[in-house]
Amino acid sequence: MKKKIFAILIIALVLITASFSVVLGWGIWGHNHINKGAVLALPPEMGMFFYNHSDFIVEESTVPDIRKHMLNDKAEAGRHYIDLEWYNFTAPASIPETMADAVAKYGKDSVQKYGTLPWSIEDMMAKLTEAMKNKRKTEILFLAADLGHYIGDAHMPLHTSLNHDGQLTGQQGIHAFWETQLPELFGKNYHLYVSDVHYISDIKKATWDIIDSSNKLVYTLLSIEAKLKKNNPEDKQYVMGPDGKPSRNKFGSVIHTYDYAVEYNELLGGMVEKQMRTAIEKTADFWYTAWVNAGKPDLDDLDPQSVTERNRAVYKDDMKAFKTGKIRGLRSEKEF
Repeated sequence: MKKKIFAILIIALVLITASFSVVLGWGIWGHNHINKGAVLALPPEMGMFFYNHSDFIVEESTVPDIRKHMLNDKAEAGRHYIDLEWYNFTAPASIPETMADAVAKYGKDSVQKYGTLPWSIEDMMAKLTEAMKNKRKTEILFLAADLGHYIGDAHMPLHTSLNHDGQLTGQQGIHAFWETQLPELFGKNYHLYVSDVHYISDIKKATWDIIDSSNKLVYTLLSIEAKLKKNNPEDKQYVMGPDGKPSRNKFGSVIHTYDYAVEYNELLGGMVEKQMRTAIEKTADFWYTAWVNAGKPDLDDLDPQSVTERNRAVYKDDMKAFKTGKIRGLRSEKEF
């Protein structure tokens, strides 16, 4: 009975605190760079088609968050996360194999509430493969961009936890701090090059490997910030407003001071950069695998040859920059 009451209190706290700020998976900067990096990581035989539409794929990278927050799409919300503690997660094998299995065990409302991220990735992957098989251009681009968003979310550790914004440990605001403010401040120094794509023989295993690996980082990123918070007064942690309270950005997230961000970033030891680079790699791997499973269709004939020829020189320049670890040509909207 005590465990049940405690669980109810935790869930209530999650719902209450979640209403005070908008949490965007990886933020605009992160999702833009993940999708553009994944385009550049693809092999030439399919990469040129994706590059022709890289502007769309980059812009579409944040549309799932728009559907979730701005359009209040109830069906969308659960696709971005999975609260593993609620599912009594111990290892991938402890979780229902399919969404249908999860619904049968826990009920549709509960599954939607506590997240469907891994099953949503698998579903999106199947749809992208089918779209490629039938060479449906618009569907390929739309589904690939959205799939990149969800794979990006899966690499953000707090998207795998009930304590998604540190609200259960007195660390409210850490979600946007880790995934958005740190990349905006230090992302120019990230090395995001991915040298090779790999075929994924087992989509389900690969998906759960990502989720499991991300979840293992939750304790580390929270405990490091908790110790840092303990050693710094509030005015050293946050940019303070004229009312004496922490300032917030346009999405309602608290703004941490530059010095605090520098120290946290150093203590993380490159965690954010590594997760972003891995998200780029896995997004490209999933896109490539969908293409292979679709029979390696010729995607180049979906565009006029003139478009491909016009973009080829810029593609080569972008690839040169990418091989040095940089992703050119993005002017992402700043959140902090």
